[in-house]
Amino acid sequence: MNTTIQLSARNIHRSFKVGHRKIEVLRGIDLDIRQGELVFLCGASGAGKTTLLYTLAGLERPESGEVIFENWKLYNGGTARDAKIRNQRMGFVFQGYFLLPELTALENTLLPTLIRHRPSEEIAKAYLEKVGLADRMHHLPNEFSGGEQQRVAIARALVNDPAIVFADEPTGNLDTANGQAILQLLSTLVREQQKTLVVVTHDQHLARCGDRLINIRDGILVN
Repeated sequence: MNTTIQLSARNIHRSFKVGHRKIEVLRGIDLDIRQGELVFLCGASGAGKTTLLYTLAGLERPESGEVIFENWKLYNGGTARDAKIRNQRMGFVFQGYFLLPELTALENTLLPTLIRHRPSEEIAKAYLEKVGLADRMHHLPNEFSGGEQQRVAIARALVNDPAIVFADEPTGNLDTANGQAILQLLSTLVREQQKTLVVVTHDQHLARCGDRLINIRDGILVN
């Protein structure tokens, strides 16, 4: 495995206010992720795993601490720069798929390339073929099962050739068999292309297919 540190978090703190109460969600997180590593973040609901994922991905600014991705300090150069880094170097897979209902599978997959002003139907079609939807790419999301929608979301996450893919409970809306198939597909695709994968899941069994399992409890890493 590559020993290059691709993503680092140092002393990350994050809290939320609920009424007059302050709830500390992340309490001094330190974490290094190596290039090409498959990392799974596990924990109970409310443990802070999704907040940590979003913070690592440049989506939620921490109250204190720093996140460094490929020598770039996130949250330190303006939201436009961070958005550019996310579009060009990061891919995202979410529990809720977030496909635009009026667009076909192919059009949904193409969206990140349009933001980058580098649309490529050939690449989008190639990824839809890789996820097993070669004959369904002109169908709308409501014509797909949940597992098929998540396959479109995986193709969309990879279409810009990101260096790292973040996945937030990507199997959360699927049954066990479909969930295992989706996670296996995602893991295989990122390994083939030597990408880094960071997955949030509550399922310890699914998490065993990664290189490293990190548990978070009460905002602290416990491994």
